[in-house]
Formats: sequence, structure tokens, C-alpha cells
Amino acid sequence: MVTVNRDLTNIFFPPKIKKMKIDKLIPISKPSIKQKEIEYVTDAIKSGWVSSLGKYIDIFEERFAQYCNTKYAVATSNGTTALHLTLVSLGVTVDDEVIIPDLTFVATASAVKYIGAKVVTVDIDKDTLCISPDAIIKAITSKTKVIIPVHLYGHPADMEEINKIAKEYGLFVIEDAAEAHGAEVNGKKVGGLSDAGVFSFYGNKIITSGEGGMITTNDEELYKKMQYLRDHAMSKEKRYWHTEVGFNYRMTNLQAALGVAQFERIDELLDRKKNIFEWYQEGLKDIKGIRLNRQEFWAKNVYWMVCLEIDGYQESQRDEFIQKLKAKNIDSRPYFYPVSDMPMYEGVNTPITHKVSQRGLNLPSYFDLTKEQVEYICKEIKKEIKV
Repeated sequence: MVTVNRDLTNIFFPPKIKKMKIDKLIPISKPSIKQKEIEYVTDAIKSGWVSSLGKYIDIFEERFAQYCNTKYAVATSNGTTALHLTLVSLGVTVDDEVIIPDLTFVATASAVKYIGAKVVTVDIDKDTLCISPDAIIKAITSKTKVIIPVHLYGHPADMEEINKIAKEYGLFVIEDAAEAHGAEVNGKKVGGLSDAGVFSFYGNKIITSGEGGMITTNDEELYKKMQYLRDHAMSKEKRYWHTEVGFNYRMTNLQAALGVAQFERIDELLDRKKNIFEWYQEGLKDIKGIRLNRQEFWAKNVYWMVCLEIDGYQESQRDEFIQKLKAKNIDSRPYFYPVSDMPMYEGVNTPITHKVSQRGLNLPSYFDLTKEQVEYICKEIKKEIKV
């Protein structure tokens, strides 16, 4: 009988490594719904206040304003209506021009288009993926009225430079913070860094109310205007009397109940986003020719989506790569297409946007994603990039 020293057991008889079995799709995103969310929504249902009145709407607005260090917040039906409502309340008309980044979700442009104002798309910064301050300056004309920087994929735009430009030219600034709850510029949270901040609570956002949006501001006059227009522009003194065309852009108490519960977990959700990004960073650190999310020294990135850019890739190669990942049960999605390429808008020369858009994709990054799943994703990415 052979006696094996215990210290040498793992050398002669190495333990079998359990191969992770992925038999269903790892989605790009899904919400994290816990008992608290169920309790708050149930409470809202039982209260009978299921539409646009109820305690959770007030709570959500008050707490979100405090979080963004603003005096006021206005809850809306979604992020797009929040953008539109803000633009209308600032007095934007068909004669005006609004500058936006060329790399953004189309809603940023759509809200401007609803008014009939001109959408002016400009290039982005290659590191932050957010609107380039230099490109903004070159695009300003006598008709420019608003700049909408988008805090893309969780990284904030350079608000200090953008605000300097806006002040010099007498322009309004609206932060499109739909993807960046909790992001910061020099220690100050987005949403409180301009005339107004706009957030989305769609199901794939950092916190969700199913559908829903929020506008933050320190301007009392703007706040009152947005409240008024949000509810059909109905007179508070004379019910069912309307002095101008308003909108039904209200959030329901049910949505707000879910939003409040999610908001109470926002630090937990943000910490998890950072952990997941760090897992990807570790798992892909040896691959040359790729880039993950960046973070400027003045910024706090909240990593809403984990970004992967592969140098030299064209759109067709990127799309083929996405399909190969899907065959391995890994969901992913392409970066946004340049707004200027879409038939509703004017084509412009934005070389950085066009290059980045073709080579970039987003990887799974939802709350319940495990480290083991991220390791599997990284392993499969390395196979496809032939590391």
C-alpha cells in the first residue's frame, strides 16, 4: 500500500476542475427586484392610489432631488418625455438649434425633433465617449439655444468645460443622465451640474421604475413650469381650465413605489456595477488591442454598461463577433449608431463617433451576474480574439 503525503496529494492527484455549464443565455441586462420592491408596490396597490397621485411620487421626487443636490425634481412617464418637457419648458422653438453628441441613444435627438428644432450633432471625446467641448464650440451659431451633454454608458461628460462654454455664449445646458445615476464630476453628482438633469428608469437602467423618468433642477421657475405642463397644463385655481397645450407626462404611484424601493438600494446597485467591471478588467487584462470603460481623473464612472472596443473592427466584424458570443449563450449589444447616419437627421463629419461606433459593444453587467459567469464570458472572448 502506497502512502501519499497529504501535502503532495494535490500534486499527484489534482482535484477535478468543475467546468461551468452555460445552458441558457446570459442576458445583457435584467432588473434586480427584491422583497422591498414587492412590498412597496403592494402597498401602493392596496392604498388605491395607482395612477398619478400618491405618497410614493412625492417621496421619490424629494429623495432624488436630495441625492443630486438639487432643490427640485419632477417625476415623468419616461426619460424621453422628461427631455421633451424640459426643452419645452425652457422655451425651445422651431427656430432654435440644439447641440447633442453624435453617439447617443436616439431619444436625445427625438425629443428635440418633437419640437421641430434643429438637431446639431457633434463629435465625441475618444476616452470618455461623451460630447467633445471643442466640437461644441465649433457648432455654435446665432440660433443655438441648448447643449445636451450625454453621460454615456455611465461616464459623465466634462461638465466644467461645457458650463464655461454655455455661460460664454448664453446657452442652456440639459444633462442627459439617463445612463448615469450616481456618476460624479469632481465629487459632484450629475443631474445637479446644469440648468436641468434628465434621468431614465427604464428596466435596464441602474435603478428602475419599469418605465419612468426624472428631471432635476435648482430653478424654481423652471420647476413650476414643468409641473404645470406635465399635467395637461391644467390651472391649479380653476380645475379643467387650460391656458396652453400641455402633456400627460405623469409617473404613476405604482411606478414611483418601485422607484423608491430601488433608490433605497442605489449604493448596493452601484457597488455591484463596479465589482462586475473589475471582474471583466481582471479577466481581459492580457488581451492586446481592446479597450474597456475608461475613467477620467475628475470623474466617477458608474459603469452602467460594460464596454468592449476591439481595435480595427468594422461594423460587420463587430456584428459577427456578437453572433459568435450569442452562440456561446452570451448576450451582447452593439454601441449606438451615429445619430447623423439616420435618415431623419443631417449627415455630419464625426470621425471619432463613426470609428468608435463600429468597433464597440456592451457586455452583460446586471446585478445578479456572478463572477463565474464573467470568467466564462472572458474565456470565450479570448477564444474569439485568438489570445
